[in-house]
Amino acid sequence: MKKVVVFGPGPRFKGGIANYNTSLAKAFDKAGVEVHIVSWTQQYPAIIPRDFIDRKSRKDQLEGTGIKVHYITNYNKPGTWAKTSRLIREIAPDVAIFQWSISIQGLPLGRIIKRLKNYGVPTVIDMHFVVQKENSNIDRKFKKMGVKRADMYVVHAMKTADELKQLFPERSFEIIMPGQKPTNDSTRVLKLYHPVYDMFKPDPQFDVEKAKQEMKLRKNVFLFFGFIRKYKGLHNVIKAFKVVADKRDDVSLVIVGESFWNTLDKKKFSTRLKSATFGVAKKIFLSKQDDEKNYRPIDLVKELQLEDSVYVFNDFVPNEDVHKYFQVSDNLMLYYLTATPSGVESIGYNFRMPMLATRVGHFPETVKDGFNGYLAEPNDIESMAGAMIKAIEQPIPRENVAATSAEMSWTNYAAEIMRVAGRR
Repeated sequence: MKKVVVFGPGPRFKGGIANYNTSLAKAFDKAGVEVHIVSWTQQYPAIIPRDFIDRKSRKDQLEGTGIKVHYITNYNKPGTWAKTSRLIREIAPDVAIFQWSISIQGLPLGRIIKRLKNYGVPTVIDMHFVVQKENSNIDRKFKKMGVKRADMYVVHAMKTADELKQLFPERSFEIIMPGQKPTNDSTRVLKLYHPVYDMFKPDPQFDVEKAKQEMKLRKNVFLFFGFIRKYKGLHNVIKAFKVVADKRDDVSLVIVGESFWNTLDKKKFSTRLKSATFGVAKKIFLSKQDDEKNYRPIDLVKELQLEDSVYVFNDFVPNEDVHKYFQVSDNLMLYYLTATPSGVESIGYNFRMPMLATRVGHFPETVKDGFNGYLAEPNDIESMAGAMIKAIEQPIPRENVAATSAEMSWTNYAAEIMRVAGRR
């Protein structure tokens, strides 16, 4: 039996990368592979003032699987990095797959992967980005350290592949598309996609009309979903919605998600200490425009007098409740400032929801204007509002969204990695 290690946050953590890592593990398990999730116990420096643990979801995501979970790696305890490498060597997988989602993890991941290379364990990095959304000095310092020693890379967009080539101009890379065979000894870069989450599904028993009445929603509903971060452009979503709401009285905007930097009790001394220390670090490492400390886009709802047409749930959503916000909505808002393949977009595909996105990052690759959604120009409020109105007047057939994602399964994704990776 083949063995696979998937390294990243285990199912006790919240957020897209934890969901992603767990879904990938389950796909290998379904294929008859012995799967081990090797997880962080703490993913980031202790000074970061945020709670990353999912304390609300109730369902065991690994129920009915044979997946073994090892919570072992602590960012703040380098001794656990060596223990992680030894554990993976003892498991002796055919391949170890690492989730790369933030450059600050480059220090421990670089050390772990270096040891695995010495042990002869094939390593793959699943690149959720190369150029990070934040323009930080620490990003540039830790990026190469973290990813340079991998045997193979998986990317979800050609833009990411191009950025990887720019990061290592001295190396030879071969881009491999699904079904293609490697042709030379260059470093393999497997171009896949962000699979469609199967952990979030429509509930056929859910009373959509009753829920819309309870939430006081109108006929046409736009949804912003996920962690509230500046790069996701919620401020532009609200401003564009204001333009639409001034022209039509049949529209609602649903905003659902946790403010990323507002998860701890600010009254606690430990929180105040972390915030102060982290504030100093941000001044050193982040450019001023990337500091999200004062990013409060939801305030715009009141400022623009939109309270009657905007529904806000400003908190983390348990996995079991995700479906209801997608089922009451008609279009998913992705008016990002910068973009790498999005977990929120992937959830939307599972609900056959048309996407309204900006022409940034990978979105022009996945959102086909007029077919499975509409594209708007970035930072152009009138263009964004125009796309929203077009979505009402010329609605996208949901069959088109289903057709777009038909081949984007976790089963196909896991099979492609096993086909291309492994021992040479």
